[in-house]
Order: sequence, then C-alpha cells, then structure tokens
Amino acid sequence: MKATLNGTNVFGMPLPDFSKIGWPGVSGELAEQGFARARENYEKIKAASAEMTEAVRETYSSNAKGATDYGLKVFEISNANAAAALDFFAHLVGSKSPSDVLTLSAAQARKTFDTASDQNRELWVLAQKLATETGEPIRKHFTKVLHQTG
Repeated sequence: MKATLNGTNVFGMPLPDFSKIGWPGVSGELAEQGFARARENYEKIKAASAEMTEAVRETYSSNAKGATDYGLKVFEISNANAAAALDFFAHLVGSKSPSDVLTLSAAQARKTFDTASDQNRELWVLAQKLATETGEPIRKHFTKVLHQTG
C-alpha cells in the first residue's frame, strides 16, 4: 500500500491526527506544519529505502548472471586446455626422434603461451563486465535517491 502525505494510510494503518493535540506554547498551525514536514520526510525515507532495496535486488541478479558466465568460461578454458594437452601427448608419443620431441615441445610451449594470453584476456574482460554490471544498479539507484531527497 502506498503511504500518503495526508496520513490516510501507511502500511495498512491510519496515521494519527496530531493536529488535534494541544501543544502548550506552540500554535496549532506551527505544530501542523511540523507534522506535515515529518510526514513528508518519512515519505522520502520510505521511497529511498524502496529504491535501495530494488538496487540490491538488481545487483544480486546481475552478479549471479555474471558469476555464472565467468564460471562457464573457466570450464570452457579448462576443457580446451585439457584437450590441447592430450593432443600434445598423443603427438609426443608418436615422435620418432629426440629432435621431434624438442620441436613438438617448443611448438607446444609457444601455442600454450599464446592460448593462455588469449584466455586471460577473455577472463579479464568478463571480470570487468561483472564488476561494471554489479556496480551499475547501485550507482543508478543511489543517484535517483539523491535526486529525490535533494
């Protein structure tokens, strides 16, 4: 339920009408202004709280997807590396001379280095994307809350 400034309903319960309370030394109009201001501030705080709750929800959702993507990429890389290692060993077993072993080993080392560089770059891009996507909902909602309360 939505709270209103006139105090008709907050969380399904009516707000008390403080305007009928006598405050010694304080005029009724001044007291009414104070209560109206308090209600307005309450509404702002409630709206800000709802915004931050939504930001946290979006952040968890984004974070879960990003972490899943990252984990899947790690599995993909592990699978590719295992297949490359098995392929190398198969070629190594089939080599006929020590010079073939040396040539295969040098080629494999170069290939492994290039592949690892590419894989690390892919993981870095995913990590940056995860960090950006995780922080974006918080930044967006925080900015919105600041504009609402300001």
